[in-house]
Amino acid sequence: MARGQTTAAQRKSGGAGGKSAPTREELLEYYREMLLIRRFEERAGQLYGMGLIGGFCHLYIGQEAIAVGVQAAKRAGDQMITGYRDHGHMLVCGMDPREVMAELTGRSGGSSRGKGGSMHMFSTEAAFYGGHGIVGAQVSLGTGLALANAYRGDGKVSWAFYGDGAANQGQVYESFNMAQVWKLPIVYVIENNEYAMGTAIDRSSSETKLHKRGVSFNIPGEEVDGMDVTAVKAAATRAAEHCRTGNGPYILEMKTYRYRGHSMSDPAKYRTREEVDEVRKTRDPIEHVEDLLEKAGWADEAVLKAIDAEVKRIVADSAEFARTSPEPDPSELYTNVYTEVQA
Repeated sequence: MARGQTTAAQRKSGGAGGKSAPTREELLEYYREMLLIRRFEERAGQLYGMGLIGGFCHLYIGQEAIAVGVQAAKRAGDQMITGYRDHGHMLVCGMDPREVMAELTGRSGGSSRGKGGSMHMFSTEAAFYGGHGIVGAQVSLGTGLALANAYRGDGKVSWAFYGDGAANQGQVYESFNMAQVWKLPIVYVIENNEYAMGTAIDRSSSETKLHKRGVSFNIPGEEVDGMDVTAVKAAATRAAEHCRTGNGPYILEMKTYRYRGHSMSDPAKYRTREEVDEVRKTRDPIEHVEDLLEKAGWADEAVLKAIDAEVKRIVADSAEFARTSPEPDPSELYTNVYTEVQA
């Protein structure tokens, strides 16, 4: 099988999962949210090329179904935490696209007042606990969020996202052990795009079925077609139910594919253009939902174009807001560094 492909059995494994099929309204919402991420990331790439975004910038293009599908399975108050490929997660959590784009450009109107940039945004209001630049660090932090949930007994689930590269980090397994010993309500979501920072998974991992990594800790896991938003939602719903009923952690390995390089500075010469084009042609998550809508007679080309036009207006507005927002005042260098604590 060519890299990046998924078998019919894998796509089916995340199907309805015993749940009802998605409604027209649900599919249209999935389509809109994935399209918002796609258009937002395309514009972010343009702004990076224009020099308006500095530092690192990791785009989520191709992986949109994962964040959208998990968000559809979450309950209010569930936390989400991820690594540095994080813009899509922020948007599905409900963070304002204007504030996200302004943060990317380092402006004071950003969600972290221009001091976090692409990799370090945070919103307690949206229960989004960050992008994190240290590979795998968010897994331990997400486990800590789950510990807090268990301590409070509030029924919330922590969703910790990480990639196939981070799957080989030691703190991941320390977190697995703690989560299972204490039966913590956390879903570990592995976004396996097969290349980590630029090395094919079969060259860097002795066990490439990453959902099996929890076996020695007695943590169940499953492989899911991460390019099918309905499969993601169904699997995430099962995983959340496992956690909420006191059974401890669960692992979801989302088989996905990123269309761009690891970051904007990566020419991705470790794979062929033909491979990328084949995935775009046969497995694109947005086109998959388009097909579902059209085959069900729920949306025609005019409806889909109207949604795209609305999304493009939102993205254009966010880019203009980012461009015109002022840079942070130099005094901001001294804020949010220390917190005063009463003795």
